[in-house]
Amino acid sequence: MSRKRTVKLPESVPTTFEICGEAGALAIEAAAEEGQQLRRFTMTAYTGGEMVLAGWPYPVVVDLKGLKIPKQSRPILKDHNRSLIVGHTDRITKTDTTLEVTGVISGAGRVAQEVVQSSENGFPWQASVGARAEKVVFVPEGKTARANGREFSGPVYVARRATLGEMSFVALGADEDTSAKVAAQAARQNTEVFAMNFEEWVEAQGFTLADLSEKQAENLKGTYEAIEASQAGGEGDDGGEEPPPADPDGSDEPQVTQAAPSAVDAKAAVENLRAELATETKRVATIRKTCAGRHPEIEAKAIEEGWDETKTELEVLRASRPKAPAAHVPEAGVNGTVLEAACLLTAGLQKPEDHCDEQALDAAAKRFRGGIGLQELLLEAAWANGYTGRNFRATREVLRFAFGQNLAAAFSTIDIGGILSNVANKFLLDGFFSVERVWRNICAVRNVSDFKTVTSYRLIGKDQYEPVAPGGELKHGTLGEEQYANKADTYGLLLSVDRRDIINDDLGAITTVPRKLGRGSGLKINDVFWTIFLANSGFFKTANKNYLTGTDTVLSIDGLTKAEVAFLDQVDSDGKPIGIMPQIVLVPTALSAMGTQLYKSLELRDTTASTKYPVANPHQGKFRVEVSRYLANTHYTGASDKAWYLLADANDLPVIEVAFLNGQESPTIETAEADFNVLGVQMRGYHDFGVALQDPKGGVKNKGEA
Repeated sequence: MSRKRTVKLPESVPTTFEICGEAGALAIEAAAEEGQQLRRFTMTAYTGGEMVLAGWPYPVVVDLKGLKIPKQSRPILKDHNRSLIVGHTDRITKTDTTLEVTGVISGAGRVAQEVVQSSENGFPWQASVGARAEKVVFVPEGKTARANGREFSGPVYVARRATLGEMSFVALGADEDTSAKVAAQAARQNTEVFAMNFEEWVEAQGFTLADLSEKQAENLKGTYEAIEASQAGGEGDDGGEEPPPADPDGSDEPQVTQAAPSAVDAKAAVENLRAELATETKRVATIRKTCAGRHPEIEAKAIEEGWDETKTELEVLRASRPKAPAAHVPEAGVNGTVLEAACLLTAGLQKPEDHCDEQALDAAAKRFRGGIGLQELLLEAAWANGYTGRNFRATREVLRFAFGQNLAAAFSTIDIGGILSNVANKFLLDGFFSVERVWRNICAVRNVSDFKTVTSYRLIGKDQYEPVAPGGELKHGTLGEEQYANKADTYGLLLSVDRRDIINDDLGAITTVPRKLGRGSGLKINDVFWTIFLANSGFFKTANKNYLTGTDTVLSIDGLTKAEVAFLDQVDSDGKPIGIMPQIVLVPTALSAMGTQLYKSLELRDTTASTKYPVANPHQGKFRVEVSRYLANTHYTGASDKAWYLLADANDLPVIEVAFLNGQESPTIETAEADFNVLGVQMRGYHDFGVALQDPKGGVKNKGEA
């Protein structure tokens, strides 16, 4: 009869974790009438699926059958902070597939009020429930296990027994379905997992086999085999250990028990290796600090041959001595600024000196003479953050260190996320400003703080000044109001730099992707702006006295004169002149040459059969000309290659307005390590803006034909 074997859960894997509910799974009741009970809430805390938990090598499933609920009344906090009280639960219910919670918003302080008010404003609060694993089963690849009414394929961990902890309202979960995250510095438990193969066991101890030396791997192999032999020694009926009792849930899966005594002290062996690697990491870090990027050959040799700090300093001192006849000029060390400069130089950004200082550009040019690759960039960041590998074979591990997500790293010296975001932002703006921006020259700009509709007013004087009486008393006048609305919306796109780009060492992936995101944002704002501007049949019309038709509206001296007169003759709703001068002539590409002539030429000569003599141009230098290719594009309703517009300066009287959230006129780009199911780096760009027509008196449209 075979004995079920166990190995201890590695100390790098926490056993306390937080289960986060789905987006929208939490609801707060509407305000109660005066004198009635407090508001109640409901939440779906867990939907029974796989969770990707930082620190666990494989996904984790919590078996709801084995989830212990200590009591029904539990405090509800905000963001797992014991000082931020929101309310308490009065019912916690388990089904075969979900964990449901109801309760009362009983907190009397600011935090509870904030949660309620945010919910009323439509904010999608989510639920987060802490739990402690007490019995875990490891399901290897090729095997399956059932839990929560589903079947899960290995490799996966199944927490067969866990205890429910505290609960919180959180702003954002970590996954679109059932999400989870690890509590920082979770306390160790006596939790163990069924046997893994050697490579899995090594990874479970917090190591990567490819990063270990041959001797270190052999030592761990001996420890692993001794554990296997010790645990297998009691199998059968030869007087060894009795097998553990059957699992009470009836599963035939291997169960978690206390580890049997092994022939070697596995924990001591692993701790010794961990201490050895820590010492090696410190040694490498000291060598890099000593060389400071000025002596790459010495740095590589010192790391490879195991030099200590003293020997490295001696070699650096020797190399730093002046060599006749030239004096030695040390190069700057590698840091985040230098890596950013290297990316800009390699990608060929125009005028990099506008974005980086001269010292960083000089250091980058000397250190990365042939340009920096994407792998080299990520490895430099990973090394600075404690990574000890020498190559890019362990892609996931390199990314974890590069982004400072390794739990064993005490601190991060280079922020690769910040470097990528800074570099990406340069190319995002390069792409954003590469498309037509005529819209910016003819619109008013508004700063809004949220996505609600905002209203602007133009005050109209209803009364003339009245004589002041001898006592000095002024008479009250009235002001009429003309109002116009606008609001911002969000537009965005997500693109990824996947593992193939990293393996291909394609630095262009982190420059072309944000350039595309920036160009996409520029095209989108043009598309929205001109769609609204050209659909103006109800805005520019004869009834508003701002729409002219007929052959005499063709763009010419006479046509422009007629448009100017129509503009100046406009009056407010009280019948008085608007008092605004026209400033801009907006034309399609077909009228660009004529618009330029009207603006620059002192005379316009006509040598046709009508034999007009030279005519002085009264509009020379009077109206700024703006040319847009969108005006005649038939994709847009209202487009024409003959129509043109005479507009006021948007600061005086805008015909159209663009609202930007928090005044951010350019798009935003964010960079992060991709989700667990994507091996790579993802970038998202988004832009918050809104466009709306404003005051019809701010312009005159000319049809340009009969």
